[in-house]
Amino acid sequence: MPNVQIRHVPNDVHRSLKSQAAHAGQSLNEYLLARMGEIASTPTVADLAQRLRERRAYTGPSSAEVIRADRDER
Repeated sequence: MPNVQIRHVPNDVHRSLKSQAAHAGQSLNEYLLARMGEIASTPTVADLAQRLRERRAYTGPSSAEVIRADRDER
């Protein structure tokens, strides 16, 4: 597996991450690896924009129509 090295991490950031890892019952490496996985699986703004462009237009009833029909049934 490839390695990642991050240099010049400020002391306060390192302390905070180490504390968060300990609170989660993980080593700093385990904690950061899990967080990196979350970051990698989060779609970028560009990805989300592309998904929106690819979606078909909604053709169903409007929310006002659905609410009105529900109220009329009561």
